[in-house]
Amino acid sequence: QVQLVESGGGLVQTGGSLRLSCVASGFTFSSCAMSWYRQAPGKERELVAHISRAGSITNYSDSVKGRFTISRDNAKNTLYLQMNSLKPEDTAAYYCKARTYAHWGQGTQVTVSS
Repeated sequence: QVQLVESGGGLVQTGGSLRLSCVASGFTFSSCAMSWYRQAPGKERELVAHISRAGSITNYSDSVKGRFTISRDNAKNTLYLQMNSLKPEDTAAYYCKARTYAHWGQGTQVTVSS
């Protein structure tokens, strides 16, 4: 059974940093490209960052490019999102997702105060 467990969210001031983690189980993590999404209240879920199976290729939305870094540790079945220079508009619930599966985790809330 596919499981994705996100953690690391919290309340931070503008300009601060957070590191999100997503522990995956129930599938071969190293064989799946992975992504981070976020959803702010009243808005649709949007793709934030994407990473290839081996971690050699990454892509970012224009809104986070240069501030966020996606990475993975295939030995630990864990996906990361390092978020720096946070802005109030980054406030959202953040979710990880495996490209091959439709499952979502419970998400982790990030709130950036101005």
